Amino acid sequence: MRDKNNNLNKKAALDAQIEAEAAVIGKKRSFAVAEAHKRLRTNVLFSFPDESECRVIGITSTMAHEGKSTTAVNLAYDIAQAGKKVLLIDADMRLSRIAKVLDVKRSPGLSNLLVGAMGGEENVVQHAEMLDNLSIISCGSIPPNPSELLSSKRMEMLLETLKKAYKYIIIDLPPISAVSDALIISKLADGMVLVVRQDYVDKRLLDDVVRQLKFHDANVIGFVMTCAQRETKYYKKYYKKYYKNYRYKYKHGGYYKYGARDYYMDYAVTPDDEKDNNSGK
Repeated sequence: MRDKNNNLNKKAALDAQIEAEAAVIGKKRSFAVAEAHKRLRTNVLFSFPDESECRVIGITSTMAHEGKSTTAVNLAYDIAQAGKKVLLIDADMRLSRIAKVLDVKRSPGLSNLLVGAMGGEENVVQHAEMLDNLSIISCGSIPPNPSELLSSKRMEMLLETLKKAYKYIIIDLPPISAVSDALIISKLADGMVLVVRQDYVDKRLLDDVVRQLKFHDANVIGFVMTCAQRETKYYKKYYKKYYKNYRYKYKHGGYYKYGARDYYMDYAVTPDDEKDNNSGK
């Protein structure tokens, strides 16, 4: 009976988190949060000025619950809103979020495609209701070997095929400290974005993640700090140090932030955003 109650509590907590994540997606975002995500979009677009080629961008984090899936969805949404044809891939096969947040089918999806069970990619691509030019490949059935699937030749060939049909491919990846999946995909991506939740990740663990990305020659194009309080010493000193030391390639700024008092819910407007809002009245 106790185990049953624990399972029900876990399901209720997960459902609440999914609902909270869905509340800060696309048009549902507050003005301040939407503007923070649009700044990220602008800098991503500036990072790849040559629009003759499709760009593959991986979104990852150090640990779970830092906001990477929400960041991936909103980046895909905002780039699509700018008129680009975008594909969002959920490659976090162990802890998928995107299908529930966007209310699309989880399966069939990426895993089914990579094991050869679905024929061509056209059989798993879904279209988002929010924008006509935003498509989705959900994670699919939970496989016993996600890392092997992502490192397969079939994954490499799939991306090459998809790049012919889209301008941007955004891939939501598992946290780096948990599994190697993100590092595997970093070799196929044009750029990687690391999502970091303020006051959540141990600095030594973040150091280790950055070292792993460097070791794998990942092209890390920036940080996104979630739950950020813009004026704290932690924000000013620590993450600016990371930006400087890692030598990111953004010429228009390399780290982006949006604040929250309670993770995804009830986004807080920072002092500078308040000034902007008041000046626009």
